[in-house]
Amino acid sequence: MSESTKRPINQFKWDKWQREVLDHMGNISIRSGRQVGKSEVISEKAVRLAMGYPGTVTMIIAASQRQSSLLFEKVRAKCDLIPGIYQEKPTLTRIMLSNGSRIYSLPAGRSGYFIRGFTLDWLIADEAAFIPETVWTAVTPMLAVSRKLRGFGFTILISTPFGKGGYYYNSFYDDDFKSFHVSSEDCNRIPMSFLRKEKLRMSKTEYAQEYLGEFIDDYSQLFPTKLIKESMTFIDWNKADDGLPGSHYYLGLDLARYGGDEVAFVIVEENKNNLKAVKCITRERVSSTHTVGETGVIDELWKFRRIFTDSGGLGGPVLDQLQDKLGTRRVVGLDNSSKGIIIKGEEKRVKILKEDLYSNLLMLMETKKIQLISDLSLLRSLKSITYEYTADKRLKITGSYSHLTEALVRAAWCLREKGLNLYVF
Repeated sequence: MSESTKRPINQFKWDKWQREVLDHMGNISIRSGRQVGKSEVISEKAVRLAMGYPGTVTMIIAASQRQSSLLFEKVRAKCDLIPGIYQEKPTLTRIMLSNGSRIYSLPAGRSGYFIRGFTLDWLIADEAAFIPETVWTAVTPMLAVSRKLRGFGFTILISTPFGKGGYYYNSFYDDDFKSFHVSSEDCNRIPMSFLRKEKLRMSKTEYAQEYLGEFIDDYSQLFPTKLIKESMTFIDWNKADDGLPGSHYYLGLDLARYGGDEVAFVIVEENKNNLKAVKCITRERVSSTHTVGETGVIDELWKFRRIFTDSGGLGGPVLDQLQDKLGTRRVVGLDNSSKGIIIKGEEKRVKILKEDLYSNLLMLMETKKIQLISDLSLLRSLKSITYEYTADKRLKITGSYSHLTEALVRAAWCLREKGLNLYVF
């Protein structure tokens, strides 16, 4: 590294691991707890590299523009301290240095499509654990030319962990990456009194992930992160272009009280007993009347074979309205509801329990009978689902952000519905 890349831009007192990050020339992967100074050191490194190696290109990405902009703003703030550094006035997404180096900030999105075409010397991914897996396929080739011609082409990944599995997780077991693990408890800038309060406030799993920087799949997490990511096999889906001939479509609906939690819609395509969850929709602060109306509009577009929704509590009135509007045979209320089924020619009544719905989805994922659209909100929802056994040995399933999963498990019930010959009573 040249002397100019070692020159401090400010008088920040670096921790030992931060000095190692600044000095290392190669791929870097950092997992850490909150507020340990990872953004501070990476923004410093980005400016040093751009200054020290004229004509190079650095790109900062994140799952969203807002996240990538946060790190980019720190980079720009450091550049502002250096007289004569700019070739032209910076924009919200680009810095042009007087030595010809460029620094960009762009969202990765769900596929990386809009950042294709760049040739990069350094790729910096902020909150890398949250970037969809298909993005890496799009962006890593952008470093190949620099790697061969300049000897650069390096990737820097920083993030708080978000479960096991995927490109970011695997980088910690890749010899091409120098990895760093930094706990918030090891940072002397964070008061231990604050961390003690956080430990009391949060679950053991949440604290380990957010402040200890641990890769956690909670032992009670119903859907393992690795299984979720493996099931998310596609980015975009359009009915006109991607819909298969002979397919049927089903809607799962999770309701909410007015002004409360989200209303969630999940649409699945069924073809030859295989499913694809092709669209996730959420709505906030809407009335039951609005939900019924929107369900009707969506049904006009998709012509659902069945619509599965709540059947008890607040879901009851909406179920009644939907059945009046769309028909009792097309709108099915699930969740502890009693259904008539035909078993070996004999009609019986059984209860479909919440455990049945969730177990069905888990089985479909494990047997690769369902593919999921790569959607960060759906990933977050599935990861939030946990289970425990109560004192009377009953399975209890809960989730802090369960709405999309609740809609998905209902939509995925369509395969069981076909096999049970299910009717509403």
